[in-house]
Amino acid sequence: MPLPFYVPIALCALAAYLLGSVSFAIVVSRLMRLPDPRSYGSKNPGATNVLRSGSKLAAVLTLAGDGGKGWLAVWLAWLATADAATAALAGFAVFLGHLFPVFHRFHGGKGVATAAGVLFGFNLWLGAATLLTWVVIIAFFRISSLAALAAALFAPFYAWWLFGLDYVAAATLAIGALIAWRHKENIARLIAGTEPRVGAKKTS
Repeated sequence: MPLPFYVPIALCALAAYLLGSVSFAIVVSRLMRLPDPRSYGSKNPGATNVLRSGSKLAAVLTLAGDGGKGWLAVWLAWLATADAATAALAGFAVFLGHLFPVFHRFHGGKGVATAAGVLFGFNLWLGAATLLTWVVIIAFFRISSLAALAAALFAPFYAWWLFGLDYVAAATLAIGALIAWRHKENIARLIAGTEPRVGAKKTS
């Protein structure tokens, strides 16, 4: 007897969420015997905050891990189902896992690197256009949060332009909205002019 159609969809979403719940900032810091990234700087378990530990290698590994899991979740979902809607759902689920990881009491990162991996999983051009937006803003302003917010703002427009109003565009819009919400404190500091620049140390 064949399984109901929603079973593989649910399994893909669950697997993606659990993969997203693996925080590479915490894993890499533990393996390299660095302080827990939740204990210093912005207290955000992400590559930008890990960089404040002084280890560029740890930050690069965190970035690669968090971005890689986003891409992997989408790729595996597509491989398993060949269904665009399921792949889009898996991309959103892995992103949610990073934001609200079950392995870390649902206190996760802001999801920028994972979102980038998801977008590259959706489509190479979508990921590249969003990454280029991030690079341009970071090059001019050297403010990580501003670059992330700009990329999150433009990504849904790129998705709409590439795919129209479909599952990928909807998932991209939801991811962008959540990134903006997770950066609400950064937005307040940007307005106040107190947001630190990349490479600057931030006191606890």
